[in-house]
Amino acid sequence: MSENAPASASVDRPDADVADDSRPSPRHAPLGFGTFVALVAALMALNALAIDIMIPGLPDIQAAFGLDDPNRAQTVITAYLIGFGVGQLAMGVLSDRFGRRPVLLWGLAVYGAAAGFCIVAPSMEALLAARFVQGLGSAAPRVVAIAAVRDCYGGRRMARVMSLVMMVFMAVPVVAPSIGQLLLIFVDWHAVFVLLALYGAIMFHICLHRLPETLRPEWRRPIRLDVVAESLSSILGSRQTVGYTLSAGLFLAALFGFINSAQQILGELLGLGPWFPAVFAMVASAIAAASFINSKLVERLGMRVLSHGAVVIFTALGLVMAALEAMGLLGLYSFLPLLTASMLLVGLVFANFNALAMEPQQHVAGVASSVVGALTVLLGAGGGYLVGQAYDGTLGPLTYGFTGFGAATLALAAIAERGRLMQPVERPRPGG
Repeated sequence: MSENAPASASVDRPDADVADDSRPSPRHAPLGFGTFVALVAALMALNALAIDIMIPGLPDIQAAFGLDDPNRAQTVITAYLIGFGVGQLAMGVLSDRFGRRPVLLWGLAVYGAAAGFCIVAPSMEALLAARFVQGLGSAAPRVVAIAAVRDCYGGRRMARVMSLVMMVFMAVPVVAPSIGQLLLIFVDWHAVFVLLALYGAIMFHICLHRLPETLRPEWRRPIRLDVVAESLSSILGSRQTVGYTLSAGLFLAALFGFINSAQQILGELLGLGPWFPAVFAMVASAIAAASFINSKLVERLGMRVLSHGAVVIFTALGLVMAALEAMGLLGLYSFLPLLTASMLLVGLVFANFNALAMEPQQHVAGVASSVVGALTVLLGAGGGYLVGQAYDGTLGPLTYGFTGFGAATLALAAIAERGRLMQPVERPRPGG
């Protein structure tokens, strides 16, 4: 049996254990396996692009709106993340009722329109409002993408699909800052939002004409208070779902803390200047590489062995960085290898944590994707905001954030697993 899969999974999801990747799943036919993975990754990349392409332009936004505090420019990222998190709360209910396609198409339309308003925003407050709305729109692609994967696959196979999605998806943070920096050479920061609007329009066109509906008609759920309550009861009553959702959120806070302050730390504090996009790409590529490694190992070793072990090592590296910073020994040539190693471990965590959180929720995949995604992003955005705003011209806040959030993630994972971490063989556990 797949990891903690419901007993009915083999009946309700007959394609969940298909071994031949070249054969289209009945749920997403006529799209083949590779095309489906690529399309899901492209949809999720909407969010990575909207976040990471902004980083080189934060000083220009600060100057354009006359912001006294350089840390305030980071709120362009945080406002988007809050909208992204809040929006997910509704998208699952809507996609479970009306299907994946209509919700996705409406979300893509809102994403593109909000990006267009960002181009003409007359003030920082208007820009933040537009970014919040853009985040709301981007919630639909994220929820629908995850729910569509759960519609079609289960267990370790779902984890493998998510690892492949993350591998493609993580190519965006590798190149996004360089794209943003390239645009700034020839035009100003407004061009970033022109690019986001175009990408949203392209994805709308592709999904309108290529993506099939993956939700069976009989699996659609009416929007009624008792039905929503039943779904929430299933989600909140699962120790596994709640535990891994909270764990993923706190772990994401460490990553967002780095993203929020990356330009200030790498570009200014460590003096990389115009080399910042290249170094950021190197660091981000470690996550993509680890996602590929995870896709190769997860079906053999299991989600828990890989993800729990990665969090343990991540926390230890954070502690090493914090100790070196306290002794005044953490500089460019010691920080970058440790940071890259930490990001390598990130790629072994999120796909597995998300799959573990979603695994018991086959029958309410849309709502579960919403709740899991919303709580994960809101926790991550809140924690990342605190780390970013605490930036004081040193590496202290970031290293303490890595250590603290890593330790908290491990503690919550241990609670979710009743103290049994890194189990090589997964069996159904009482209470989800």
